[in-house]
Amino acid sequence: MGKDYYKTLGINKGASDDEIKKAYRKLALRYHPDKNKNAGAEEKFKEIAEAYEVLSDTKKREIYDKYGEEGLKGSAPTGNGGNGGGPYQYHGDSRATFAQFFGSASPFATFFECGPGGGNRGFSFASGEDLDMEDPFDLRMGTARPGGNGGIGAFRSHSFNFAGPNGGRGGGQKDNAQDPPIEHDLYVTLEDIARGCVKKMKISRRVVQSDGTTKKEDKVLTINIKPGWKAGTKITFQKEGDQGRGKVPADVVFIIRDKPHSYFRRENSDIRYTCKLSLKQALCGTIIEVPTLNGDKITLNLTKEIVKPNMVKKIQGQGLPLPKEPSRKGDLLVSFDIKFPDTLTQSARDILYDTLPN
Repeated sequence: MGKDYYKTLGINKGASDDEIKKAYRKLALRYHPDKNKNAGAEEKFKEIAEAYEVLSDTKKREIYDKYGEEGLKGSAPTGNGGNGGGPYQYHGDSRATFAQFFGSASPFATFFECGPGGGNRGFSFASGEDLDMEDPFDLRMGTARPGGNGGIGAFRSHSFNFAGPNGGRGGGQKDNAQDPPIEHDLYVTLEDIARGCVKKMKISRRVVQSDGTTKKEDKVLTINIKPGWKAGTKITFQKEGDQGRGKVPADVVFIIRDKPHSYFRRENSDIRYTCKLSLKQALCGTIIEVPTLNGDKITLNLTKEIVKPNMVKKIQGQGLPLPKEPSRKGDLLVSFDIKFPDTLTQSARDILYDTLPN
């Protein structure tokens, strides 16, 4: 059966979705290589991420339960026209999996992200306007208060106090100097990039009162993500950091990042889908169904052509909106991963030798 993902997470085969999430949360924080420097921790962290990727996805889990790891890789029949596991493969980025779950790639500064269907991670989103968040993150401390759902949330803070001579600020800084920006990677699905969406973040910060004292204040920041925005796009909320006497609050900056996708890889405004084919399908022809970002499937008839490893089929207008011209869209690029057999019988070799051209 190959890898035992249930054993990796320490759960039973009939575990619920909540049990899978709890097991991953516990183990991912324990073995994160930034936190755990023991030998083998990083490899264990990768195994945990792969197990979670499979078992938290209904379709992947169904294939795994029925055919094992081989079914996910497309080397076992799955009843979908001989296309094996198809697109259900692990993307291999354990840190991205961690960031998707916690909202940050760092175990010391995890941050809750909210969005449509955000899940049970401290706060969640029923829609772009319905906010249900339990515990805000703390800009001043850069630490978290445990959420009611067992999560840990914090905004990574780059706000420092420089103690200089006579109690002043060191490093040549002057009073009323602005604190460095507080930056956070905001992971967004390709589906959200395709249609645009609203994300809401609740922060906890210090504000100055009329009597000169400070107190904590919770505030919701609304981020309107426009269709087609590229990874790396920055959204700045000016002076939303901690207030204090003799300083200018830091800017709060969100940086758009692409969430890894089960099917697609983004290439500017194009998206690429890799279809797994057997050598028989590649040589003798086949019909495949290509998924799209809107949930529909497009049929490609390849029965009259030979599929070569470097072949790319372009489906126009099925990519992401162009950032500066959202009425236009990029393309869906279909690449092919052709699986060669590991062994051949002598009779098969003879037939191929006599049939195939030199």
